[in-house]
Amino acid sequence: PTPVVDVGSIAIPAVGLDATMREGVTLTIIDLGPAHWPGSAMPGEQGNVVVAGHRTIRSRPFADLDRLVVGDEIVFRTSAGTFTYRVTRSLVVEPHDLWIIEPTPEYTVTLFACHPKGSARQRFVVKGELVQASAQ
Repeated sequence: PTPVVDVGSIAIPAVGLDATMREGVTLTIIDLGPAHWPGSAMPGEQGNVVVAGHRTIRSRPFADLDRLVVGDEIVFRTSAGTFTYRVTRSLVVEPHDLWIIEPTPEYTVTLFACHPKGSARQRFVVKGELVQASAQ
Protein backbone atom coordinates (compact mmCIF):
# COMPACT_ATOMS: atom_id res chain seq x y z
CA PRO A 1 0.00 0.00 0.00
CA THR A 2 1.00 3.61 -0.62
CA PRO A 3 2.21 5.32 2.56
CA VAL A 4 0.11 8.31 3.60
CA VAL A 5 2.28 11.35 4.30
CA ASP A 6 0.73 14.66 5.36
CA VAL A 7 2.73 17.59 3.95
CA GLY A 8 0.58 20.46 5.18
CA SER A 9 -2.81 21.94 4.46
CA ILE A 10 -4.56 23.94 1.77
CA ALA A 11 -7.28 26.51 2.39
CA ILE A 12 -9.37 28.24 -0.26
CA PRO A 13 -11.66 30.64 1.63
CA ALA A 14 -13.76 31.53 -1.44
CA VAL A 15 -15.11 27.96 -1.60
CA GLY A 16 -14.88 27.01 2.09
CA LEU A 17 -12.03 24.52 1.69
CA ASP A 18 -9.59 23.86 4.54
CA ALA A 19 -8.06 20.40 4.19
CA THR A 20 -4.97 18.36 4.88
CA MET A 21 -2.71 17.95 1.85
CA ARG A 22 -0.88 14.67 1.30
CA GLU A 23 2.08 13.69 -0.86
CA GLY A 24 1.43 11.59 -3.97
CA VAL A 25 -1.10 11.32 -6.74
CA THR A 26 -2.13 7.69 -6.61
CA LEU A 27 -5.89 7.16 -6.34
CA THR A 28 -5.37 5.96 -2.77
CA ILE A 29 -3.92 9.34 -1.84
CA ILE A 30 -6.25 11.52 -3.96
CA ASP A 31 -9.24 9.69 -2.46
CA LEU A 32 -8.18 11.12 0.94
CA GLY A 33 -8.13 14.75 -0.22
CA PRO A 34 -5.86 17.28 -1.91
CA ALA A 35 -2.70 15.60 -3.20
CA HIS A 36 0.67 17.24 -3.88
CA TRP A 37 2.31 16.11 -7.13
CA PRO A 38 5.67 14.48 -6.24
CA GLY A 39 8.62 16.38 -7.67
CA SER A 40 6.72 19.64 -8.04
CA ALA A 41 7.68 22.60 -5.87
CA MET A 42 6.48 22.65 -2.28
CA PRO A 43 4.44 25.70 -1.23
CA GLY A 44 6.74 28.70 -0.88
CA GLU A 45 9.45 27.21 -3.09
CA GLN A 46 10.38 28.58 -6.48
CA GLY A 47 8.56 26.65 -9.19
CA ASN A 48 5.13 25.17 -9.79
CA VAL A 49 3.27 23.77 -6.76
CA VAL A 50 0.93 21.16 -8.30
CA VAL A 51 -2.08 19.83 -6.37
CA ALA A 52 -4.75 17.40 -7.60
CA GLY A 53 -8.12 16.64 -6.07
CA HIS A 54 -11.48 15.05 -6.76
CA ARG A 55 -14.60 17.07 -7.58
CA THR A 56 -17.41 14.53 -7.16
CA ILE A 57 -16.16 11.45 -5.33
CA ARG A 58 -14.59 10.63 -1.99
CA SER A 59 -13.68 13.79 -0.04
CA ARG A 60 -14.44 16.12 -3.03
CA PRO A 61 -12.02 18.90 -1.98
CA PHE A 62 -12.13 20.54 -5.41
CA ALA A 63 -15.89 20.25 -5.92
CA ASP A 64 -16.17 24.01 -6.45
CA LEU A 65 -12.83 24.65 -8.14
CA ASP A 66 -14.71 26.16 -11.09
CA ARG A 67 -16.13 28.88 -8.81
CA LEU A 68 -12.71 30.45 -8.21
CA VAL A 69 -12.09 33.79 -9.87
CA VAL A 70 -9.02 35.90 -10.51
CA GLY A 71 -7.86 37.34 -7.18
CA ASP A 72 -9.16 34.55 -4.92
CA GLU A 73 -6.62 33.28 -2.41
CA ILE A 74 -5.13 29.81 -1.99
CA VAL A 75 -3.34 29.43 1.34
CA PHE A 76 -0.90 26.64 2.16
CA ARG A 77 0.37 25.88 5.65
CA THR A 78 3.43 23.62 5.91
CA SER A 79 6.24 23.11 8.40
CA ALA A 80 8.13 25.78 6.40
CA GLY A 81 5.46 28.47 6.93
CA THR A 82 2.28 29.95 5.48
CA PHE A 83 2.18 30.78 1.79
CA THR A 84 -0.60 32.68 0.04
CA TYR A 85 -1.14 32.45 -3.70
CA ARG A 86 -3.59 34.52 -5.74
CA VAL A 87 -5.60 32.99 -8.61
CA THR A 88 -4.48 34.41 -11.97
CA ARG A 89 -6.59 32.32 -14.36
CA SER A 90 -8.54 29.12 -14.92
CA LEU A 91 -8.84 26.93 -17.98
CA VAL A 92 -10.01 23.55 -19.24
CA VAL A 93 -7.45 21.17 -20.76
CA GLU A 94 -7.35 17.64 -22.11
CA PRO A 95 -6.04 14.80 -19.89
CA HIS A 96 -2.86 14.53 -21.99
CA ASP A 97 -2.00 18.24 -21.48
CA LEU A 98 0.78 17.57 -18.99
CA TRP A 99 2.33 20.99 -19.59
CA ILE A 100 0.21 22.17 -16.66
CA ILE A 101 2.50 20.32 -14.22
CA GLU A 102 5.80 21.47 -15.70
CA PRO A 103 8.19 23.44 -13.49
CA THR A 104 8.13 27.22 -13.78
CA PRO A 105 10.86 29.77 -13.03
CA GLU A 106 8.29 31.79 -11.03
CA TYR A 107 6.57 30.96 -7.73
CA THR A 108 3.32 29.49 -9.07
CA VAL A 109 0.55 27.07 -8.15
CA THR A 110 -1.55 24.75 -10.29
CA LEU A 111 -4.68 23.07 -8.95
CA PHE A 112 -6.51 20.57 -11.13
CA ALA A 113 -9.38 18.11 -11.11
CA CYS A 114 -11.49 16.16 -13.57
CA HIS A 115 -14.01 18.08 -15.65
CA PRO A 116 -16.90 18.35 -16.15
CA LYS A 117 -18.18 17.23 -12.76
CA GLY A 118 -18.79 13.49 -12.84
CA SER A 119 -16.56 12.94 -15.87
CA ALA A 120 -12.85 12.38 -16.48
CA ARG A 121 -13.08 13.66 -20.05
CA GLN A 122 -11.11 16.86 -19.35
CA ARG A 123 -9.33 18.69 -16.52
CA PHE A 124 -10.30 21.95 -14.86
CA VAL A 125 -7.18 23.90 -13.97
CA VAL A 126 -6.62 26.89 -11.70
CA LYS A 127 -3.30 28.77 -11.92
CA GLY A 128 -1.96 31.26 -9.42
CA GLU A 129 1.09 33.15 -8.19
CA LEU A 130 2.69 33.59 -4.78
CA VAL A 131 1.77 36.91 -3.17
CA GLN A 132 2.77 36.42 0.49
CA ALA A 133 5.14 34.17 2.42
CA SER A 134 5.54 33.86 6.18
CA ALA A 135 8.39 31.45 6.92
CA GLN A 136 8.45 29.53 10.21
